[in-house]
Amino acid sequence: MGLSLQKGQSLSLTKQNGDSLTNVRLGLGWDSAVPAKKGFFGGSKTVEIDLDASALLFDAQGQHLDTVFFNQLSSKDGSIRHTGDNLTGEGDGDDETLTVNLPNVSAAVAHIVFVITSYSQQTFDMVQNAFCRVIDDSAAGSPEVARYDLTESGRYTAMVMSKLSRNGNVWNFQAIGTPANGRTPGEVRGAAAAAL
Repeated sequence: MGLSLQKGQSLSLTKQNGDSLTNVRLGLGWDSAVPAKKGFFGGSKTVEIDLDASALLFDAQGQHLDTVFFNQLSSKDGSIRHTGDNLTGEGDGDDETLTVNLPNVSAAVAHIVFVITSYSQQTFDMVQNAFCRVIDDSAAGSPEVARYDLTESGRYTAMVMSKLSRNGNVWNFQAIGTPANGRTPGEVRGAAAAAL
């Protein structure tokens, strides 16, 4: 189990021996907070929550460089990959993941901001157990390094969850948890830039 971060806290992505992590996976997950509906034959059906995880890349001056999301599954430099869109939020564990090869991230990129948006405009008061976690994919067993469990809920359609920021050769992970509104990552670009 990784370090549990509170909103605003950050962690350097280094190993115990001081080496920087190289390959990390950002897992984002959520569950429906809406009570299950009774089905036609007496069973119950969980209300599906379709949220989308995305990564927005910025330079040191806060200029937007690239976006990785369900319609562009890889960054221009190939260092960040989205593993695909989950349309329901069902199941345990990560609902959507993005992999980051940190040494291969373009030198122009200073910040990678991770956001969750609701294309269907479902709001976060319909969501529970939302989280973002960092997994070390270069280590045996892919251990969890850090985790941020979102405690906020409300009538907004997006969330700036966390960010990776470059500090020389080391990357830092920070829990953000700032509400926003937007159906796509492009619509929350301003809120993501404000988190830099």
